[in-house]
Order: sequence, then structure tokens, then C-alpha cells
Amino acid sequence: MSKLHNDLTNCIRFLSIDAVQKANSGHPGMPMGMADVATVLFKNFLRFNPKNPNWLNRDRFVLSAGHGSMLLYSLLYLTGYKSISLNSIKKFRQLNSICAGHPEYHPKTGIETTTGPLGQGIANAVGFAIAEEILKKKLGTEIINHKTYVLAGDGCLMEGISHEAMSLAGHLKLKNLVMLFDNNSISIDGPTNLAVSDNFKKRFENYGWEYVLVDGHNEKEIFKALKKVQNAKKPTVISCKTKIGYGSPNKSGKSSSHGSPLGLDEIKLVRNALNWNYKPFEIPNKILNAWKKIGKKGQKLENDWNKIYKKKKIFINKLLKNDFTKILKREKQKAIIEIKSLATRKSSELTLNALTSVTNNLIGGSADLAGSNNTKTKHHKIIKPGDFNGNYIHYGVREHAMSGIMNGLALYSNFIPYGGTFLIFSDYCKPSIRLSALMQQKVIYVMTHDSIGLGEDGPTHQPIEQLSGLRAIPNLNVFRPADRIETIECWEQALKSSKTPSVLSLTRQNLDPIRKKKSNVNKCSLGAYEVLRTNKKIQLTIIASGSEVNLAIETSHKLAKDKIYSKVISMPCQDLFNIQSISYKNKIINETKMKISIEAASTDCWKKYVGEHGLSFGINEFGKSAPYKDIYKHFGLTSTNIASKLKKMMRKKI
Repeated sequence: MSKLHNDLTNCIRFLSIDAVQKANSGHPGMPMGMADVATVLFKNFLRFNPKNPNWLNRDRFVLSAGHGSMLLYSLLYLTGYKSISLNSIKKFRQLNSICAGHPEYHPKTGIETTTGPLGQGIANAVGFAIAEEILKKKLGTEIINHKTYVLAGDGCLMEGISHEAMSLAGHLKLKNLVMLFDNNSISIDGPTNLAVSDNFKKRFENYGWEYVLVDGHNEKEIFKALKKVQNAKKPTVISCKTKIGYGSPNKSGKSSSHGSPLGLDEIKLVRNALNWNYKPFEIPNKILNAWKKIGKKGQKLENDWNKIYKKKKIFINKLLKNDFTKILKREKQKAIIEIKSLATRKSSELTLNALTSVTNNLIGGSADLAGSNNTKTKHHKIIKPGDFNGNYIHYGVREHAMSGIMNGLALYSNFIPYGGTFLIFSDYCKPSIRLSALMQQKVIYVMTHDSIGLGEDGPTHQPIEQLSGLRAIPNLNVFRPADRIETIECWEQALKSSKTPSVLSLTRQNLDPIRKKKSNVNKCSLGAYEVLRTNKKIQLTIIASGSEVNLAIETSHKLAKDKIYSKVISMPCQDLFNIQSISYKNKIINETKMKISIEAASTDCWKKYVGEHGLSFGINEFGKSAPYKDIYKHFGLTSTNIASKLKKMMRKKI
């Protein structure tokens, strides 16, 4: 290996070692082990421009093994990104530092995605690679011709999401996707053979990937492998056989270097072993300038690219624009004319049919449930191997990968991904949904069969606690519309929410419309609003969502016959209601002392609305297998039962 290469790699190693030691927390082993691979990649192959981190045609570098975050921060600092200074690195893992313990996505910083939960970065990278192929088809190879590189470790590849995502990537023949596998055979508990005996070559080749094995500390072997993948015909894994904690006399190749500082005594030994005679955080100007020179190469690449881009800029901007307002306005008018009972999953399909009738950047999909989730319309074109001139992805039975891939699609550019599955399987999607919210990405999760209303499939498929769990995630809008109008409005709000992902919780069973008059106002954007009042002066507020709004209306009319007057509030989105003004919230839920909620799910997230004097009608146990009306009756979710209980209660109050 050349002296320059050693000097460049040691910059990464010692910035990582010193930052972890100063923070007294972190993971030095992976950056020490993968410094050679990262250096060869950034020096010779990666297309990037630190002066413009958002360059559309840049290569994407994803650190799926996010615990090794100091590798990424070191590279960004050394190559000249303004987002990461030496002072930032000295504040590694400190409050409000951009150098967080695991990489956290920030626009225009070089941190392409949030990673840390192992394997998520692999799915994100597959999303980037799919997006690149789609955009290349739209704009041409002169404008889009880059690659996606993902650095993944043994742990990433143990996670189930890696199997799902890599299988789909192989199927789609994503030739511009390259995985750099940190094959160090060490995990937290010790050697990986405690739990894994996979034949990686056979595994990856069976997915449809190329497999190349290299010595991860041999500059020439790494260079040769990376050069080869520039003309790959399918996705490629470069398995880099490395030593975790490379250079550490006592901790190299051991789990002790994985997730703890090396310690001052050991760091002295590493400095001697690697001939690095500099103080902590000190990078000699000569070596730093060599790194800065590597960063500056991208400026010329982008300048040359811009000459072509400028000729097509107007066309490209038009192509990347999304405007759904007029379409959704027409859909609302149509819904008023065509009043009929519909499942909200069908209402969603009608909305999507209108949205996909024009060219835009919606990318649909489903985890093998297109016909049940109603996510695929007559206007969709299927994305398939060798043909990315489409806007719909068949993800197969891979809910977790679908969600992680959608995060990649959203992060890439102006694409708006949506994907469908049953609400019960949101549990399979949860880690990626949480990351959508954390990264503030416009990802739309279409979750159908949202309650016991799905009927005979029984408790394994009937969501109970799922809505409460999803509503507990910060920065996630959970919509549960009650009819076609509300479904259109919820879609509109989801498409407008540029920094918040959305879940659309939709029914299998038909629902009668609750809105029959034209309104230009998106009432669902308020989170909750009044749909019925049986008298000017009322004694009771009934709050419901989705399929139970009709039940609330029926109950309200029953009570009115006994001169117990009430109003019905449809609350399609608790998250949006919670951020309304105090005066609006008081108007909606604090008009009466007595309040109840009705939702065919866990009741715990309704207590804050009904208060200490209120009641929540719902289900706090597993469902049943039977026709859905029988199940509603079994759990007391009928207007007769609710009205009867309320009448007794109201009489006691009087």
C-alpha cells in the first residue's frame, strides 16, 4: 500500500478513535476496519461535490452500519463538507451536535439517511437505486447515471430486512447498487459463528447479486473490485475481509473494539503501531489538503453535468413537480354526486385512480396485497426487471423492506411513495415507519382491513393495539376516514404534509357517507369536526373515527328519541387535532362535561379526550373470527347497547 493511502486512512482511524475517546462513548472498531475501503471509494470512484451536497446526479453513500458513524463524519469533514467541522467531531455524541451517535438525516449535509437500526440502510439503498433507475428513464442517461453504495456489516445482514431488500434488488437487477460488506466476523457477543454459519457467496448469488471477495486492507484489491462494478450488469456485493479495530495491538479482531472507547493506553499503542505521531484531532496540513483535493474533484464533475442539465432544466422541473389540488377538488365534487356506501379502501382506490391519471411522482406499491389494499389503479405501469418506465412496485410479501425502500424513494428526490398492506402488519413495518417520522419524509402507508370489521379472518388479522401504537409515534399523522369525502381529504392532507409521513387506516367493509354536502374546506385537516347535532343545547359529546362514526350518528339519533341530546364529532386524525388552537379544541370537545369515544380498537388513546367523567367504547382484548356484524355485537359496539348504557348513566348524573 502507498504511503499516501496509509496517511489518508489513518486520518479516518484517528479522528474516529479520538472522537469516541473524548465522548467516552461510541464504536471505534468499524471505522478503523473499513477506513481502507472508504478511502479507495472516495478517492477514486465516488461522484460527489461537498460544495453542493444535493447535486442530483451524485453517487449516494449509505452507512447502514450506522454505529460506525465516525467513519462518515470523518469523511465528510476531510473532503470539505461545511456541515461537519473539526469542532463538530469534537462534540461527537453531545447534545445538538450534527455528529450524533448514529447518523441522522439532515438535508444538504452529506448524511443521506438516518441509520442505526441494523439493515435499514440496505433497504434505503435499494430505494435510492430504484429511484435512480426511474429518474434515469424519465430524464435520460445524460442527466442521471450515478451509483448507490451501501456499507453494511455482519449485523445488518443478520436482520430479516436485509434478506427482503436484497432479494427484491436482485429480482429487479439493480446494477447500479453496490454493497460494501464489512466482513469482520465480529458482533457484540463475540465471533459471528456463535449465531451464523451462512455461505455468503451462495446466499448473495442466489438473490441474483454478483459476489466479489477482497482483502479489505489491500488497496489494490479494493480498487480492482470497485473498478469492476462500474460496468456491472446486476447488483454487487464486495465482501471486504477486514479486522475490526485494525491497528489496535490488544483489541484488533475482538468484540472489545466494537462499542467502547479503546482507552488512553491502547490509543498510545495504536499510534505507535500505525506510525501516527500526532496529537488527538490533529491532521497534518499536507494530508488534510490531499483529502480536500479529493473533495474538489466533484466540482468539475458537476460543472460538466450542469452544461447538459441547463439545456433541459425547464423540462426537468416540470417533470419533478407535484400538484394534486385540482384533481382532489374534482374528486370531492364527484363524491357528492355519486353518494353511495363504499369501503374506505375503495374510496382510496377511486382517489388514487384520479391522482395517477396524470403524470406525477407518485410511486405506488403493495406487499402482495394490491387487490385487497386497492393500491393499484388502471393507470399504473409496473416496474419490473429491466423496465423502470413505471410507477408501481410489486414488493412481494416483504412489508419491512417495502417500508425501508419507500424511505429511500422519498429521500432520493421528489418522489412520493405509498405502499399498502393490512393494518395488522404495520407491526412488520414499524421500525421503518418510525424512521420516516424521524427523518420527516413524505411517505404514505396505506393500511387496510383496519379493525374487527374485516370479519372472518379473525384475531390474527384484526388490529386492536395497532392504532394506539402508531398514534404514539411522534411526527406521524394517522388518518382514519369515515367515508369517501374524508378519504379524499385525508389523501390531500397526506400529500400536502411535506415533513410528516402518514398512515391511512382504511376499512374492508362498506360505510354509509357521513358528508353529503359540498365543502371547499378540508375539514379533516383540523383533525376533528362536528358532523351532527341533535339539538342546539346538548348534554353529550360523542367522538368517533372511521367506521364507528356511522355508529356514533346512529347512537346520537337513538338518544335524541329519549331527549338526550348530543353532538357527533368525527376525529379522523388525533395528531392534527392535537395541534389546533385551544379555542378550537375547547369548542369541539369541551362543550359538554359528559363525553364518550367509539372506536373498534384499543381505548387507551381516547382517555385524554373523554376525560375522567367520560367513557370509551372499544376493544381491549383480541378479536373473534365471525361475520363482522356479529363481532361488533359481541363486543357491545352497537347503537342499542351504547345508547342503553348512556341512558342509565345520564339518569344517574341527573
